[in-house]
Amino acid sequence: MASKAVKIEAKKLNIWFGKNHVIKDLNLSVSKNSVTAIMGPSGCGKSTLIRSINRMNEIIEGCITKGEVLIDNMNIYDPKVDTVELRRRVGMVFQKPNPFPKNIFENIAYGPKVHGIADKNELKNIVESSLKRAALLDEVEDRLKDSALKLSGGQQQRLCIARALAVGPEVILMDEPCSALDPVATAKIEALIRELSKNYTVIIVTHNMQQAARVSDFTAFLYMGNIIEYGKTKKIFQNPDNELTENYITGRFG
Repeated sequence: MASKAVKIEAKKLNIWFGKNHVIKDLNLSVSKNSVTAIMGPSGCGKSTLIRSINRMNEIIEGCITKGEVLIDNMNIYDPKVDTVELRRRVGMVFQKPNPFPKNIFENIAYGPKVHGIADKNELKNIVESSLKRAALLDEVEDRLKDSALKLSGGQQQRLCIARALAVGPEVILMDEPCSALDPVATAKIEALIRELSKNYTVIIVTHNMQQAARVSDFTAFLYMGNIIEYGKTKKIFQNPDNELTENYITGRFG
């Protein structure tokens, strides 16, 4: 469906929390170095879907996952897969910025240190390049020893993106990354998402349809655990095939 190579593929994915069947026989192919938006009403399974891509649902008691999620044709639910390594490859940015109660430098250096990097110069280079790629270095380079908690909400969210980039991921998952931010901070994050897609595969969950239209190459409309429609964003918004998609986009429900 896309000209770029497939990076992630879900096949017959089913997820339950107890008896609640949240994701139902879902199939999805995500292109490498693109932005894919997952949109749909509250409770339709958007966050559960992206959390399946780094196996974070497993942290929740009573979660059962069946089916496959392939990254570069490798099933991440194979018992041999190391979840620590998987979560290095698949970074996650949450709805609310969640910096560690440490200084800015240590927030970024934390992941590389966990993965065995101890050389001070190497850590300094990683911190600076991660902050630069997250479009934050110019704003904080003279205050790396300051607490990350002193940053504004938008800066904290870009710090969290830099922290995800510091361990060298291939995929970045973003769960409503702008919902707690003002319009100016949102615009900066949206510009950053477009820039990141040159080197990373980005999947963003959003309630904001205008945001999906602005930042994504592809859009999936999820409803009650099913993908109703998936395709190029322009086509989904201008000429959807499914009446349910059109009703959601035009605000008749959701």
